[in-house]
Amino acid sequence: MPPVTSTMLELGTPAPGFSLPDYGVHGEGGRRTVSLDDLSADRPVLVMFICNHCPFVVHVQDELARLGRDYADRVSIVAINPNDVRAYPDDAPEKMAEVARDAGYVFPYLFDETQEVARAYRAACTPDFFLFDRDRRLVYRGQLDDSRPGNGVPVTGADLRSAMDAVLSGGPVAADQKPSMGCSIKWKPGAVAGETPG
Repeated sequence: MPPVTSTMLELGTPAPGFSLPDYGVHGEGGRRTVSLDDLSADRPVLVMFICNHCPFVVHVQDELARLGRDYADRVSIVAINPNDVRAYPDDAPEKMAEVARDAGYVFPYLFDETQEVARAYRAACTPDFFLFDRDRRLVYRGQLDDSRPGNGVPVTGADLRSAMDAVLSGGPVAADQKPSMGCSIKWKPGAVAGETPG
């Protein structure tokens, strides 16, 4: 199946709300939920749609973990797995906890079982990145960097890091933003990518 690219949601879009179970290292096996409202009101917010098995995500896992550590005290970061785990059991919640531990993710790793959050964000692929400023308005959506599995380009996180540094310094985020590329989100039968449920 060919790679899919970001829908490039319109800049300035308010961050859609969410409240999802956390299967990350502090998530108590999904007993803890994390919502947009729980995140620090004075920090930018980075929402990353990822999963366990996608080779594009696996390729950048170490850099995602570094981002989490490098920006932990300045940016609220959450990762969300939106995939249909009945069709793709490698993305099941119990395996999310294992991946988060092995990869060294310090941020919450949330499970979007209904896929409503992914549709609200118009997420299309894994990985897909959405950076919001302190007013919760979208300032960056697109790729982590130019690296892809097999292209020989080092994984640096350059594009996303540049956007995060700009928003933290109060400067403008570059308008030239390249879409992320990865595996298509594994939608449940009948689900339509990009549509918010009525």
